[in-house]
Amino acid sequence: MKITRQIGLFVAASMIAFACGKPGDTVETTDAQEVAAGEGQTLSLDLTTSTIGWTGYKPTGKHFGKIPSTGGTLTVAGDQITGGSFTFDIAGLTIEDMEAGSEFHGKLYGHLQSPDFFDAANFPTATFEITGVTPYAATDAVADKTEFASENTPSSDSSLTPANPTHWISGNLTMRGTTKNIKFPAAVTIANGTVAAKAGFNIDRTQWGLMYGDEAAATNKAKDQFIYNTVSLVLDVNAK
Repeated sequence: MKITRQIGLFVAASMIAFACGKPGDTVETTDAQEVAAGEGQTLSLDLTTSTIGWTGYKPTGKHFGKIPSTGGTLTVAGDQITGGSFTFDIAGLTIEDMEAGSEFHGKLYGHLQSPDFFDAANFPTATFEITGVTPYAATDAVADKTEFASENTPSSDSSLTPANPTHWISGNLTMRGTTKNIKFPAAVTIANGTVAAKAGFNIDRTQWGLMYGDEAAATNKAKDQFIYNTVSLVLDVNAK
């Protein structure tokens, strides 16, 4: 199998097209919005316990790993998150389904860092800035996108959503020089000067110009020669 058929499955970033459901109760991407003012106490991201996992898919396989954060803060007032921002190290992206130092690991890592994907030489970091936090209502639900079926169909948004979500979090994700606002459900706990948040959702890499292996062409789908535009992200964030 050619390396070009194996590589390239991740990207960080973010729209999820949704099949149904009103805008108030589904993961979505819109244009950039005004960043939240962030009044209250500022907490620092705990880099030792905070992780951002990714999974990328193609019909013949998938890859997964993590993207480290180099720093960030959350601002809270009482039991409410009022703001926050995080920075992610694209060059520090890890691939966990391949042996580090192996030939294929090196080729995949190099391809993800290249202009085909993140163009890390010109855009070495990605940022996320909170624009809004609202309660997750008991009647809210997460609508799933219909994907091209294969042995490695991407995980659905509803399956990635944490148990008992408490909030919808919106924020501007900037990657490769493009900023989009993403919204997703999260399970948030605020107690004793600490914040813990868990979330899982899908993003559409093409919203940031990461077009390598774009699945749009019907001929590619017929030949299973494409990379899904959908990428799954799973966040476990702690601040204190």
